[in-house]
Amino acid sequence: MKLNIVPARVGIQWAFCGVRTFFKQPLAFTGLFFMFMAGLSLLAQIPYAGDLLAMTLAPAAFVGLMNATNLVEQGRFPMPDTLLVALRQGPGRTRAILTLGVLLALGMALADGILMWIDGGYMAQLQAAITAQGNIPSDALKDPRLVRFLLAAILLHLPFSLLFWHAPALVHWNAVAPVKSLFFSSLAVLKNARAFALYALSWLLIYLVANWALFALAMLFGSADIAKFGLLPMLLLIWAMFCISAWFTYRDCFAQPAGNAEPPA
Repeated sequence: MKLNIVPARVGIQWAFCGVRTFFKQPLAFTGLFFMFMAGLSLLAQIPYAGDLLAMTLAPAAFVGLMNATNLVEQGRFPMPDTLLVALRQGPGRTRAILTLGVLLALGMALADGILMWIDGGYMAQLQAAITAQGNIPSDALKDPRLVRFLLAAILLHLPFSLLFWHAPALVHWNAVAPVKSLFFSSLAVLKNARAFALYALSWLLIYLVANWALFALAMLFGSADIAKFGLLPMLLLIWAMFCISAWFTYRDCFAQPAGNAEPPA
């Protein structure tokens, strides 16, 4: 395994590769992403341990989406069992990817606990108000407590993005130990910080353009329902494309060893 330092402009290519690859097999990716989200959401509903269980399996499911992306790039069709590829590579690899999931679950639980302590119950009150009114209260967007919560959430979750972005792929395809994969993942992101900055800005631009197009369509047809009911599907599709693009960041940041250039089908 060799870490590559890529030009900053590659970050833009990663984002648009995600969009382009999605439209190569839109129905397949939509179905896989729905299964990905629905499976983790159902696990999260299990009393007491549901959230931890969903987080534990999230890295394995993420590897499945990355594997599906590579299959489509090879001109192959991703089947539903592609999502389970990380759990079918032998006891050692399965144990490693689940260990990584446990680390993610514990880290996220710690971060969420700190956020709950910071907001003092404000977000629970806001959620109750949204449920009661059906929308976000107008004064909530001006409340400094919301701004403080969002800033704290970004600062707490950004380190997890660095640590875990490449970690599932490194554990699965490069047989890197879970703890070491966190180090190499963060190193790859930091060494390619300019590319990842443009990557993030590209996705922000894609979201803004899609959002503008949705509201322009609503104005054209004179129906606010188009924007109201189309916003969530649009966000889910963009999120699916974002997950698809993760494969390209891993592929370009790490040179694959001989004999392991392609993930197992």
